[in-house]
Amino acid sequence: MADKTIFKRIIDGDIPADIVYEDEFCLAFRDVSPQAPTHVLLIPKQEIPSIGDLQASDQALAGHLLLVASQLAQQLDLKNGYRLVINCGPDAGQAVNHLHIHILGGRPLGWPPG
Repeated sequence: MADKTIFKRIIDGDIPADIVYEDEFCLAFRDVSPQAPTHVLLIPKQEIPSIGDLQASDQALAGHLLLVASQLAQQLDLKNGYRLVINCGPDAGQAVNHLHIHILGGRPLGWPPG
């Protein structure tokens, strides 16, 4: 069996995290290396390596993640705007092979992002 990702270890409670949201499908916690004043990671509890691995059967989960991201942005008081980032694969900067959404805000975010 493959080693657990750091995100799976957080889901399992093996590693502590500053959790800001949890339900039966997903978990959100503050990034330990924030790239903005507010930087939260939203992950599904189901182990899906990347957005490129989503299947048609994951449609409800994918929609749930986007709705939760929107609700978290409101909860985190990101009324001036926020950015959702989903990296897919090493060339895009995905460092953990577990689907995750970065919720970034609290300062103006430049464009282009890369």
